[in-house]
Amino acid sequence: MTPQAFSGLPFSLATLLFQDGLSTVSRVWHYLNQNYEIGSVKVSVTSVVEGLLVLVATIFLSRILSRLLQRRIAKRAYLDPGLQYTLGRLTQYLIFILGVLLAIKVASPTIDLTSIAVIFTALSVGIGFGLQYIAADIASGFILLFERPVRVGDRITIGEDEGDVQSINLRTTVVATNDRVSIIVPNSRLVSQRLINWSYGDPRARIAIPVGVATDSDVELVTETLLKAAEDVDNALKDPPPKVQFLKFGDWSLDFRLLVWTNRPRLHTQIRSDINYRIEKLFREARIEIPFPQTELRLRDGAALPLDARDTFLSNDRSAD
Repeated sequence: MTPQAFSGLPFSLATLLFQDGLSTVSRVWHYLNQNYEIGSVKVSVTSVVEGLLVLVATIFLSRILSRLLQRRIAKRAYLDPGLQYTLGRLTQYLIFILGVLLAIKVASPTIDLTSIAVIFTALSVGIGFGLQYIAADIASGFILLFERPVRVGDRITIGEDEGDVQSINLRTTVVATNDRVSIIVPNSRLVSQRLINWSYGDPRARIAIPVGVATDSDVELVTETLLKAAEDVDNALKDPPPKVQFLKFGDWSLDFRLLVWTNRPRLHTQIRSDINYRIEKLFREARIEIPFPQTELRLRDGAALPLDARDTFLSNDRSAD
């Protein structure tokens, strides 16, 4: 072998390896772009990957645009936080739905979107039976966003739970209590069950404080003392003024009710506590007794039974030791 031929051997080997590499890449690319038929739908590996990338980009884009929109409209003072949250959520859902449709179209350009609608319609019947509670929660989530009986930031009481609404999601609503405990409430429960919204409509709310006094108490003195207890209480309004109502003659008490108005209804628990402290103090000073349940026992047509020091009945015919 001549020296010239020996020197050209590495170049030839490199050329062969390069051509073989190009051939391998070309075959792999061909397989990745090869269309596979699934029924009447044609897809390829690359188109599926592109569709997944579009879907991931849609998720991030919907969240980013939703936050930007909420920040922009937050500068408008005439829009309450609940409406700002609703617009942001609806924007996120709309972008996500459009992104899903675009991802499906990218994954399979030959697919007919109308056929997907027919398939989803057929599946919705089965899904409705199997996931009826989840479907009800999702539908209730849209009702909360559009009708807005409960908004983000509202103070609500549902059952024995009370707190501030932090977020209204697609299926659940997050409520934060005074103990900073987050309660996850299904949306259908907020729509179908009775709840108290302390922030809805008129910002003023009336707080009722029931009080029972002994049956021999002076009614006029009780009324004056209750009105005095409602004076100069934090977050209690002077207009409308406090009012006392004599409700009924109870079994062992005279039942009254003190009515106080406030423009901070979310603080009703603390306002009630402050007034109860004052009532207890003023009743003690005025010697007004708060009764406790008691039963009076009378014996008729019978001999009286003596009592010993331990308040136990002694039999008249007890035999001696």
